[in-house]
Amino acid sequence: MPKRSKRYNQVKELVDRTKHYSLDEAIKLAKETATAKFDETIELHIKTGIDPRKSDQQIRSSISLPHGTGKSVRVLVFAKGEKAEEAEEAGADYVGAEDLVEKIEKEGFLDFDVAIATPDMMRVIGRLGRILGPKGLMPSPKSGTVTEDIASAVKEFKAGRIEVRTDKTGNIHIPVGKRSFEDEKIKENVISAFQQIEKLRPATMKGELFKKVVLASTMGPGIKLDISKLAA
Repeated sequence: MPKRSKRYNQVKELVDRTKHYSLDEAIKLAKETATAKFDETIELHIKTGIDPRKSDQQIRSSISLPHGTGKSVRVLVFAKGEKAEEAEEAGADYVGAEDLVEKIEKEGFLDFDVAIATPDMMRVIGRLGRILGPKGLMPSPKSGTVTEDIASAVKEFKAGRIEVRTDKTGNIHIPVGKRSFEDEKIKENVISAFQQIEKLRPATMKGELFKKVVLASTMGPGIKLDISKLAA
C-alpha cells in the first residue's frame, strides 16, 4: 500500500470506519475531510451486486445530475459537414473526423473528457477502440454518445451529464459535486444518481443492486453510507 500523507492520516481519524453514516452526516464529513488546497470533487463509489463476468449484467449509460458536477467538461466530437457545425455552435471543444482520429492515433491526443460521434462516423473511429475503450472514452449508443442529435448531446455533457458504467469488478464511480457546493445540492445530486442508477438495473440480475456505498472527497478517506436512509 502507498504511504499516506500526514494530512490524510489526520483527517482519517475523523471517520469511524465501523459506522454507516446518514447522507447528511456523510456530506458534512466528506467536506470536513476535503482539506486539500484545491476544490476537491465529492465522489460516490458504489459496490454493486452485478456479476461483471456476465455481459448481460453490465451497466453503461448516462445520467444528469440536478446541479451538475461542478467540473469543466471537455467535449470532443467526431462529425462532418452540418453536424460538425452544430457541434461547434453547441460549444464542443474539439470537432473533426479523420484528422482527429489521426491525432489520437499518432500523437496520443487524449485531452478531453467525453467523445461524441454521429452514427456514420463509427466505421471511421472503430480502430480507436483499443485506445479509447480502456479509458472509457469510446463513443457508445448506450451512453448517449453516438447520436444524430449532436447539439443536445454536447450541451448536456457540458452541463454535467455524466457517464455511468460498471468497471471490471462490477463497481460504479461517479462525481456528485464539489467541496464548494452547498450540502443540499450534493444531497440532491446523490439521491438523483441513486434513483437513476436503480432504473438501469440489469433485468437478469438477482439480489441487491447496491451492496456498499461510500462517499469521499478526491483526497479524503471513504465514508460508508447507510443505504437504508439514502432517500430519507
